[in-house]
Amino acid sequence: MFRPLTLAIGLRYTRAKRRNHFISFISVVSIIGLVLGVMALITVLSVMNGFERELRERILGMASHATIGEANGGLRDWERLQREAPDIDDRVVAAAPYVQGEAMLSARGNISGALIRGVEPEAEERVARIGEHMIRGELGSLEGGRYRVVLGRELAAELRVQVGDSIILMAPQASVSPAGVMPRMRRFEVSGLFEVGMYEYDRGTAFIHLEDAQAVFQMGDQVTGLRLRLTDMMQAGVIARDVAAQLDGLFRVSDWTRQHANLFRAIQMEKMVMFIILSLIVAVAAFNIVSTLIMLVTDKQGDIAILRTLGLSPAGIMVIFMVQGVVIGAIGILLGTAAGVALASNIDVVVPFIERLVGVEFLSAEVYYISDLPSELKLSDVLRVGILGFLLTVVATLFPAWRAARTQPAEALRYD
Repeated sequence: MFRPLTLAIGLRYTRAKRRNHFISFISVVSIIGLVLGVMALITVLSVMNGFERELRERILGMASHATIGEANGGLRDWERLQREAPDIDDRVVAAAPYVQGEAMLSARGNISGALIRGVEPEAEERVARIGEHMIRGELGSLEGGRYRVVLGRELAAELRVQVGDSIILMAPQASVSPAGVMPRMRRFEVSGLFEVGMYEYDRGTAFIHLEDAQAVFQMGDQVTGLRLRLTDMMQAGVIARDVAAQLDGLFRVSDWTRQHANLFRAIQMEKMVMFIILSLIVAVAAFNIVSTLIMLVTDKQGDIAILRTLGLSPAGIMVIFMVQGVVIGAIGILLGTAAGVALASNIDVVVPFIERLVGVEFLSAEVYYISDLPSELKLSDVLRVGILGFLLTVVATLFPAWRAARTQPAEALRYD
């Protein structure tokens, strides 16, 4: 069926100048459609990958890869566990204790709730990248017994405080005094501000020293748990469970994918929907080849009849016209892939140029926190789009090629 003769004839038909210019026009339109569809699909997938990477990095700037805590309360003997965790499993890079609780913050008549996290600055820097997001002061300014606090930028703006100002922290744990039951209150000095770029953290998180958090939340010498940094964050859940299984006691294990499961599930769903929608563009462009080949089959009825009378089988006729459709599709897919890779790799240059050209800012930093359109080109996406386009092209050639193979020589030559 697939012989050098059929391939040669198919390629000759592709290169030959057609008498019907409309067929050539439809072929060019099909190629342009494939180029645009493949380019758009590769670019959009790369941008979605870039957004996912940006969100992951911003989340991991605050969240650790995994956390381990006791199932029935505060974590006891955490110093030993902190030392043993990296030795138990070589996939654990570092461990840091933390105390976490909710409290009310008050300053200058402004009140706001916040998630308070007590940390040891040096240990915390080994499991998260909070220091990279400091815009005022340093995380290391937190010292036990000095009662200092580092606030998110939006939270500080809500309380209308700056570095050096004082705030009142009110913990839900009550204190009994001669005046009755009173909420626990403590004055803290603002020693730093951070900005991660995610409203959830910038508006609702504050850091204090671990010792201060233990005192405020009446934890004694216990902590909420240990935060772990791992060699492979994509295997965080598996590694954390393996570590917990080797420790003595009953522990509660969580990882960053579970803590933000809804967010990343939504991103994956959006990527899938965008892939399906944009694949339809590629499909429409690919099936334009059907029109091209059907008109070509009608135009070549005499040639088909002669080839049949010379002994070429119907399968050979199918291959001839499939070769033409595949060549048209391959040209469009290759050009579209090259254009898509070039655009996705230079999206950080192209988008600002378009913004300056039209005078419109697509991503306002005040709204999205991400002023630059991120992009992450993956070979797997490029291959997936290329293979999809090629398969659609092959499918589009089947019906016209089948019609050509059914041509009866006597009927085709009757009026020639």
